[in-house]
Amino acid sequence: MKRKNNLFSEIIDINNIIKAHFEARKDKSHYAQVKMVNKDLYKYANEIRDLLISGKWKPAETIKTKRIQGGKERITVDVEYFPDRIIHHAIMRVVEPVLRTTYIKDTYQSIKGRGLHKGVKRVKSWIQNEKETEYCLQMDIEKFYPSVKNRVIKKYYRKKIKCKPTLQVLDKLVDSEEGLPMGFLSSQSFGNFIVSYLDHYAKSFGAKFYIRYADDIVIFHKCKTFLHFIRGKIQKFMREELELNMKKNFTVFPLEHKGLNFLGYIFYRRYTLVRKNIITRMKKAFNKPIKSLGDISRVMSYLGWVKYANTYNLKRLLVPLIKSKIENLAKNLKIKNPLRKIYLLDKPKMKQLRMFC
Repeated sequence: MKRKNNLFSEIIDINNIIKAHFEARKDKSHYAQVKMVNKDLYKYANEIRDLLISGKWKPAETIKTKRIQGGKERITVDVEYFPDRIIHHAIMRVVEPVLRTTYIKDTYQSIKGRGLHKGVKRVKSWIQNEKETEYCLQMDIEKFYPSVKNRVIKKYYRKKIKCKPTLQVLDKLVDSEEGLPMGFLSSQSFGNFIVSYLDHYAKSFGAKFYIRYADDIVIFHKCKTFLHFIRGKIQKFMREELELNMKKNFTVFPLEHKGLNFLGYIFYRRYTLVRKNIITRMKKAFNKPIKSLGDISRVMSYLGWVKYANTYNLKRLLVPLIKSKIENLAKNLKIKNPLRKIYLLDKPKMKQLRMFC
């Protein structure tokens, strides 16, 4: 396997650092440090470049916050904007495409050009093949993000990268926290990357209908015995190679008699439903006043959930309500109705609309 060299020159390129700032400042324009960098962009970009070249960059202490997300308590980590957050983006702009070369086709979280709904389409297409997808194995990794060992991350990216200055700056980034902290740009990329070796391992045993979203793994097969066999192989690989554990609550079941709860949907052979907790969140969002373009974007993302499911009653009740709210807001803000654009414009203009919202 050929390893990549000479990446550091790309990381420290002044244009890469400037682009990293533009990406890092998204939704953070009100931050004092963002305003500071905006005032003299080239000066601060050169300061970051000098820090990286000299090897003097040391990640600052992070701020940890406990939050409830998805009914679970999670710790999010906030990083100083200058220089750390910009440096994270500058590094990952160059390194992430290298890591991505290991990904299989059927892994979908936080990967540009993929995403949840592409995974939904994939599952729907597979389960129409009733003979080959009679049984389903579903399993996930135990406490995935906090459980990943720093030594494992560093071991695996050395399989892809041999540029010493790049490895040194990556090691600093990784060792600034234990595991894959929520709030680090690198966490989802490193998570996808190390588990991609498990993806290939499972595929090598004939797991044709294999899909992964973050730490949630689903495999379909015509033989229940095979799924128990591959589960054992996956658990052993996870434990010995990645130093991680699978949860004990795995399930192997006939798809004909039980729906698959995955990607926020319940998949059956003939139809697909939105998961109940998603509907609850959706209703709460729809009951809130729609006062800004951000509110429109949030509501329209929920309409996307409805689009990929057979929830006819939900569509019948919610879509007219949301259409009227958004039409009224568009009139008040004196903008064109975005829902009208979605239904009437061609795909390039729809893409522009999504960027706008």
